[in-house]
Amino acid sequence: MTTSNSIAQIREKVEAGERLSLEDGLYLYEPETPLQELGELANLVRERINGNRAYYNINTHLNPTNVCVYRCIFCAFRSDLRDPKGYAMNDAELIERGREATENGCTEVHIVGGLHHQMPYEWYVNIVKILHDAFPDLHLKAWTGVEINWFEFLTKRTPRSILEEMIDAGLGSMPGGGAEIFHPEVRDRICEHKADARNWLDIHRQAHQLGLKTNCTMLYGHLENSFHRVDHLIRLRELQDETGGFQTFIPLAFHPDNTGLDHLRKPSALADLRTIAVSRLMLDNIPHIKAYWIMLGVGTAQTALAYGADDLDGTVRHELIYHDAGATTPEGMTVDDIRKTIVEAGREPIERDTLYRHVVRDERDWKRWSAGDAIETLVGVGE
Repeated sequence: MTTSNSIAQIREKVEAGERLSLEDGLYLYEPETPLQELGELANLVRERINGNRAYYNINTHLNPTNVCVYRCIFCAFRSDLRDPKGYAMNDAELIERGREATENGCTEVHIVGGLHHQMPYEWYVNIVKILHDAFPDLHLKAWTGVEINWFEFLTKRTPRSILEEMIDAGLGSMPGGGAEIFHPEVRDRICEHKADARNWLDIHRQAHQLGLKTNCTMLYGHLENSFHRVDHLIRLRELQDETGGFQTFIPLAFHPDNTGLDHLRKPSALADLRTIAVSRLMLDNIPHIKAYWIMLGVGTAQTALAYGADDLDGTVRHELIYHDAGATTPEGMTVDDIRKTIVEAGREPIERDTLYRHVVRDERDWKRWSAGDAIETLVGVGE
C-alpha cells in the first residue's frame, strides 16, 4: 500500500474505498492538513455508510459506586472509601433508577462505575439481575473491559465465564470505556495498574464471540500524541476485522478539571472535529461514530454531524463522570432539544435503541423497528 502525502492522494483513496494506513492517519492529524477538506472526506464516508441519518436514544446513566481501587490521574469521578463524597447504591436505589428510566421512556440504562474493593463480585452481578428482573424491557449496557478485568481478579475466573454469567443475569451489551490510549508509553503513565491494551481487547473479543455488541472509545487530549491516537484506532480496526462486534466508536475529549492533569487545557473544538473526522476515515469497518455531546458541548457535537459523526448519544440522564471533571454541558437534554439540534444541522433525526434498531413512538407506546420491519411493542411510556 502506498503512503499518501497530500490531501488529494487521501481523497483518491477514500473515494475508491481503499483503507488508510498509519502514515495516512498521521498526515491527517498534521495541523497543515486542511480541516475543512478533511471534514468533507469524513462526511463522504459518513453519508456512504449512514446517509443523512443522525441517531439518538433515550437513556439514563447509572454509576453504582464511585469508590475505586485505582487512582487514574485523568479521573475526577473516583473516590476513596472514607471520602465524604464516596457512595455505593443499594438495591432500593437501583430499582428507583430503573423505575425512573422506564417512566421517562428510556430504552437503555448505561451502567459503569468505580471498582469498589470491598464489594464482592456478586454485588455487581446483582445490579444487572435485579434491574433486568424488575424492568425486562430496559436494555442494560454494562461494564467496561476494565471492570470485567477487575471481576477476573475478584473471582479468579475467565472473562468468558464472567460474561456468560452476566448475560444470564440480563446483560445486553457492553460500553466502550476503559480503552483510554492503548500504547504503553501513555497508558503506563495515566492508568498503569488497570487492564492493559491486550486485556481490554481480548475481553471485547470474547464478548463479541458470545454475541454481545460493544462500543469502543479513545480518550484524547492529555499526554498522547497523534501517533498514539492513530495506533489506537488501528488496533480497534484490526479487532473489528476479526470479530465485527463493535457498533460505535466514541472519541472522548479529556476534561482536566479536578484531575491530576489539571495543568493541561482541554482540547479545542477544532481538535475535537479533527479527531472525529480522522476516526471516521480510519475506522472504515465500524458503522457509527458518536459525537458525545456531554463532553464536546452541544454546538461542537452538532457541527461534528458534518465531520463524520452520525450519532449524538441521547438524553443522558444522571451523567456524573465527565461532569465531575468539569464538563459544563447540561446534565440531560430533552428529546425535543436533541431533535432540534439534529434538524438544525440538516440531518434526519432517528431515535434508536442500543442495537441501532429504529424506535417509533405514538402517544403511549414505542416500538423497535429493524430494517423496516416491526419487532414488537415493548413498553407503554408512562405506565
